[in-house]
Amino acid sequence: MRPIGGPFVLTFKQSNANRIYCLNAEAERQGLHRGMAYSDARAFCPDLQSRPADPIGDERFLNVLRRWATRYCPWVGLEGADGLVLDITGAAHLFGGEAMMVTDMRQRLSRAGLSVQVGFADTRGAAWGLAHYGEGLAETGRTLDALGPLPVMALRLEDKTVTALQRLGLRTISDLVESPRAPLTRRFGPGLMMRLDQALGRQPEQITPLADPPHYGVRITLPDPIGLKDDVMAGTSRLLDSLCAKLKAREAGARILCLTLRRVDQEAQVVELRLARPLRDPQRILPLFERGVADVDAGFGIDQMRLEATQVLPLPAQQISSVTSSRKDQLEDLISRLGTRIGLENIQRVLPADSHIPERSFLIAPAAYSEPEGPWVALRPRPLSLFPPEPIAGVGAQPPKQFRWRRMALSTARATGPERITPEWWLEDDNWRSGVRDYWHVETRQGRRLWLYYTPQNPGWFAHGEFA
Repeated sequence: MRPIGGPFVLTFKQSNANRIYCLNAEAERQGLHRGMAYSDARAFCPDLQSRPADPIGDERFLNVLRRWATRYCPWVGLEGADGLVLDITGAAHLFGGEAMMVTDMRQRLSRAGLSVQVGFADTRGAAWGLAHYGEGLAETGRTLDALGPLPVMALRLEDKTVTALQRLGLRTISDLVESPRAPLTRRFGPGLMMRLDQALGRQPEQITPLADPPHYGVRITLPDPIGLKDDVMAGTSRLLDSLCAKLKAREAGARILCLTLRRVDQEAQVVELRLARPLRDPQRILPLFERGVADVDAGFGIDQMRLEATQVLPLPAQQISSVTSSRKDQLEDLISRLGTRIGLENIQRVLPADSHIPERSFLIAPAAYSEPEGPWVALRPRPLSLFPPEPIAGVGAQPPKQFRWRRMALSTARATGPERITPEWWLEDDNWRSGVRDYWHVETRQGRRLWLYYTPQNPGWFAHGEFA
């Protein structure tokens, strides 16, 4: 976090135009507001500074702030994309009253470098209006006195409704309260009066707190310390049964499991298991722990075991078929076993790529984080072995009758081609700057089957691959 002096805004792109996403107090004093076109804002304020907004990061931070706010009360929910709503009923006296609670909030957030607007009232709607347009505390039973001077937009109304009310001369909430309800309901619908009644406490409005994310962890405390591998594996089996039951109930699968073994001397041994695919089958997961458990130093004994799924991914239920093969499961288990030794990232597979350039016709990806794709589509045969181009002696556009390659004298028996491949001009590649290539499949009398190419722009012959 870096403080910036002067007017500052965050911008986002909407309908091919940059608009203001958020702004500081200095920018507001210059007459700028949210949703304003950035070009108009620069016309009003030439020294305006800006940065691109990060809505995803803001949402993540707001959820972190929501968890922090549970120190004041258990009922904390999100209010739009930039606010929190707290139901402090029965909790304010723990901080010395509402005023002391608000003061404590301000001080803690200020020390964290955050500037906030706080509204306190008997109702959710009134608190929202005070936080956005009044910032203050409404005394109990005197909500209308605090809301009356505020503009009608403090009732969480749509922009078109606010504009229409202002044209009728209803600019404040007091003006709206003193107006007849029936004509306003006929003209604007029941939503207008509902927002007014919610703010004044005539109609209830609940706060729905966000549920904490599910915790996938189980533990067991042993009456007597254990140290044998078989005993640890038996305990791990019990933990896996409980954990996988939780995962199955939420249609999820564990990708990373962490087994913590606490010894009697309060030291802990940790066994981490990374799986090639999300799993929730205890019988498949348990054997994968054997290698890690065998390396554990039990010391004077283990008295507590804890198993936690630190990375969980969705794993919906699938229809079981009579033709389902177990070969895929066996391959995934093998990848997991090897991954515990050399790392999952080091087990790789080759995937087809959409490119006619030989070097770019495939991708190498970690097998644990990719799915096999296919079938491979090639209009012409491709060599099994592909290596960097190696120059050979040859003259003319036809394959040479005799040439030397890797200190071997070879003579051409049959040549098939040419297959012309043009470079991808939109990509930078020094190996293809010589222009098009004419590829030939050359079979030599000595038994070698090579993939040669000729460059017409800069005449020369090269060997690029070898067929099986």
